[in-house]
Amino acid sequence: MKYTQNFKIEQVTEKTLVVGVDIAKKKHYARAFDWRGIELDKVISFDVNNTGFSEFLSWVNNVADENGKTKIIVGIEPTGHYWYTFAQPLIEESILLVQVNPFHVKRSKELDDNTPSKSDRKDPKVIAKLVIDGRYQIPYIPKGIYAELRNLYVLRMDQVKKITSVKNKVIRWLDMHFPEFLKVFSSWEGKTALITLKTMCTPSKIIKKDAEEILSIWRKEVKSGVGIKKAQKLLECAKQSVGIQEGIESIEFEMKIIMDEYERIAMVIADIDEKLENLVLQVHGAKNIVKIKGIGIITVAGFFAEVGDITRFTHPKQIIKLAGLNLRENSSGAYKGKTTISKRGRSRLRTLLYKAMMPMLATNQEFKALHRYNTIERENPLQKMQSLIALCGKLIRVVYKMITQNIEYDGKKMMEDIHRSEVVKDAA
Repeated sequence: MKYTQNFKIEQVTEKTLVVGVDIAKKKHYARAFDWRGIELDKVISFDVNNTGFSEFLSWVNNVADENGKTKIIVGIEPTGHYWYTFAQPLIEESILLVQVNPFHVKRSKELDDNTPSKSDRKDPKVIAKLVIDGRYQIPYIPKGIYAELRNLYVLRMDQVKKITSVKNKVIRWLDMHFPEFLKVFSSWEGKTALITLKTMCTPSKIIKKDAEEILSIWRKEVKSGVGIKKAQKLLECAKQSVGIQEGIESIEFEMKIIMDEYERIAMVIADIDEKLENLVLQVHGAKNIVKIKGIGIITVAGFFAEVGDITRFTHPKQIIKLAGLNLRENSSGAYKGKTTISKRGRSRLRTLLYKAMMPMLATNQEFKALHRYNTIERENPLQKMQSLIALCGKLIRVVYKMITQNIEYDGKKMMEDIHRSEVVKDAA
């Protein structure tokens, strides 16, 4: 997969019909052009249903036949999630679907009529002209196990957002009603702490019991690791608490709702994780990647969910660009601006790689040594964040080589990079 500008332009020839489609929720609009931008038929609209898609395909094929076109390219501006159902019939008919950047569409609107006006009839023409100029991307739609991984991973990210919101509610509740709670427990998510929040969350409820009663409640589910001293400390903190206790029944009811929501979402995430683990181990090369110290199986699942079939890439730089970790330069004439990462790509993949690198620097000796080299030992040391970004790119290269060459992780090979004279460009 190496779609250069020249390659894209070469796809549009005298025998190519270029169709621009404006995607909407209930009705799409389409216009057809030849390789020079001459419109070949009037604008059409079609409903977002099976009948509408059939009408569109029939119209496209008729226009192509009447004008001697043997190849069809359909260009769209990706509008939310509405384009997915439109893409399906095109894939089934083996028609090439491409996407143009919405920002490019917005900026190109004034070229024909010198006005920034927007309409369902105007946009298809703008989209088609961008396709003719080769300013498009060919979307990757995952199939099979990669589609399953992406769907599950997106679902997991949604549940993680929800449980983060619930955790914030717990912290807020404790700050208001029992701020001394975390003096007793290092984390409210520990098993003993959760039992306490579910059975006797408020100080007024705790002080009605003695230390032995509190300990007996804990030991119904926790057999070791808790003792009478912790129970006494909880009791003492409850007696001295400055938390708000007015409306005690509603306060306790609120915590019950929060705990029920927390446990429900946690169970959903655990179920999703189990499915992700079972699926990702079926992907070629995944078992070898999991063996890299510091990388968890959910991280590997997330990587394949975002990247898809890695063998479709011809070079790891393409994956680095997909993650938005490629460098961009800001300079003009004698002015030399700061070089930063583009951040144009899959933000979830970029976040995944960054979060994966943190535990790797703590547990993986090779990456830890590379980080030390980048920030201390090399001639022009990088800042810590710059080194992290460089190492994210390094991890992509390592994973790409492991999968495409079917080899296992080699720590000694990694260490050789420290002694290379390769100049690592600044990243931010």
